[in-house]
Amino acid sequence: MFKKIHSDRDPRDTVMSEIRKEFRPYFNKAGQGLKGAAQRYPKFLFWMMVINISLSAILCFTVFRHRDVPQKAVPVKIASPVSGGFDRIMQAGAALRQTIRLKKRVDSITRKKTLSAADSAALFKDLDTLQHIHRTLNF
Repeated sequence: MFKKIHSDRDPRDTVMSEIRKEFRPYFNKAGQGLKGAAQRYPKFLFWMMVINISLSAILCFTVFRHRDVPQKAVPVKIASPVSGGFDRIMQAGAALRQTIRLKKRVDSITRKKTLSAADSAALFKDLDTLQHIHRTLNF
């Protein structure tokens, strides 16, 4: 299956050398034509080069110029991620303690058969605080 293939090709022949052999007459003819045109019209070619360079410089500094985009403010990152994580744990612990305290108050208020105006206001306030804590912990 894996049989070595033998070839009579010269190993120095490459694709590029074969292309050069094939198209050499055309390249030589085009080169001779350009050389003759350069010898017949040197001033024209000089001024065309000057115009092209000038036009290129004008376009480079006007049309193709990259405008400076104002940079957006980069948010400042916390320098120490360990202390930031520890602070977050401490906040979560404090929120948990407050949640437990508020739930006990809500349970004690809801056990009553009749609620006074002060009880209703306290219940609404405690439930709002619980909802706020829940939102801040779940980002």
